Amino acid sequence: MRQKWTSKIGIIMAVAGSAIGLGNFLRFPSQAAQNGGGAFMIPYFIALFLLGIPLMWIEWAIGRYGGLFGHGTAPLIFNRLWQHRASKYFGAIGVFGPLMIFIYYVYIESWLLGYSFYSLKGTFQALKTKEQVIGFLQSYQGMGSNNIFIYAYLFFLITFIANFFIIYKGVKGGIEKLCNIALPILFFFAIVILIRVFTLKTPVTEHPGWNVLNGFGFMWNPDFSALKNAKVWLAASGQILFTLSVGIGVIITYASYLSKGDDIVLSGLTASSLNEFAEVILGGSIVIPLAFAFFGGLGAQEVAKSGSFNIGFVSMPLIFSKIGYGMIFSFMWFFLLFLAGITSSISLLEPTVAFLSDDLGISRKRAVSIIAIFSFIICQFPIFFLSRGVVDEIDFWAGSFFLVVFALAECILFVWIFGIDKAWDEIHHGAELNIPKFYKFIIKYITPLFLIFILSFWFFQQAVPCFFLKGVPKENVPYILTTRIGFVTIFILIAFLVRKAYRAKLKGQKR
Repeated sequence: MRQKWTSKIGIIMAVAGSAIGLGNFLRFPSQAAQNGGGAFMIPYFIALFLLGIPLMWIEWAIGRYGGLFGHGTAPLIFNRLWQHRASKYFGAIGVFGPLMIFIYYVYIESWLLGYSFYSLKGTFQALKTKEQVIGFLQSYQGMGSNNIFIYAYLFFLITFIANFFIIYKGVKGGIEKLCNIALPILFFFAIVILIRVFTLKTPVTEHPGWNVLNGFGFMWNPDFSALKNAKVWLAASGQILFTLSVGIGVIITYASYLSKGDDIVLSGLTASSLNEFAEVILGGSIVIPLAFAFFGGLGAQEVAKSGSFNIGFVSMPLIFSKIGYGMIFSFMWFFLLFLAGITSSISLLEPTVAFLSDDLGISRKRAVSIIAIFSFIICQFPIFFLSRGVVDEIDFWAGSFFLVVFALAECILFVWIFGIDKAWDEIHHGAELNIPKFYKFIIKYITPLFLIFILSFWFFQQAVPCFFLKGVPKENVPYILTTRIGFVTIFILIAFLVRKAYRAKLKGQKR
């Protein structure tokens, strides 16, 4: 018997936990600040309503529909929607993508656990300059001269084991239980830090006149000229897909544990609303305003453009070292990010576990053990070759490119091949809220065209440089090529297992 969620709040918290991750608190403020500030929110909310929410309903509906046939992942669910031999291989991306993201995501997640520990230990209070904090981070990553990396690897082992322990406990005793505990703690810590941001006065004399209000102005005052740049629209669309965890395959698996009459319209909107609150209200109101107060205008803009890693692991420790009770606030910051990370990383594991157990008939406990051994071996590559661009390479293909490809595939299969009328009825089955009828037109035409535009624009602008490794340092090329070969090999393996599961299904039907 397949597992089920025990309550409506359980599935909402689990899906919200999957969506709320490092991108809400680190990637979003960086993206907004680099792409027109307040103007970024215009394409952001357009993408939310035309791309994110429709895909969210599509994935909830596909997952619940597939779960009724005993399937928890995209390959055989896609085959139910379109009985063609190719459909299941498009669905294989929904198993491949989450697993590939997990193998580097869990390592970065472990940094947050380590930084939580070092915050309480008072390590960051002694690091007074940017160079010192960067030096600590590089040593922690194994690129420095001391042995901090040994402790970093220990925190990785703890984090890795914690993820698989939770998954081993199952949907009810593991995923649902963790999210019901972790999400309230995460929101509490974020709100406490936000209150501290609002009550902060200009703390350093070398930047007189700068305060958090300047930061809010920088974040939310629109630079409308940025809207003429197609890259801003692409960045906003990519952020929406990334932040809602659509196009990955996770929501399909989570929704497969629903019952036929469970409402997905209101539940999906509630989970998305929690994610948007975490991202826009909390994530958008902490990092950049603090940077303006402590580093001044020019320094804060450098922080905004320095990327998510530097914001989280360099700028924030420096800021907290200068605040009263900084050790506590630093711990709260890194631990809330760790909680956001682990609720996301367990969701990345669940599609592979569900595929092995539902479609290949392997017991859940054995499936967890197999994936743990396999992923632990693969995890060593991003850990030990971080400086060679391996993480960036995996992140692009698994966390960006295939995300759009999979979203387009599920959209076309569900809306055009399965049929918009049947899809509309499936979405509304058991719903307590009726979706406005104009969304039927959006789901059928606008959402797939939006995704086609994103892919076409990428192929037009970036495909050739990407495929031919233009701009990649020569010393990194062998590592990038090896990563790509590994990607292809793993996908072929998953495709082989998908084919095996499909043949087993056909044999079962003949009986």
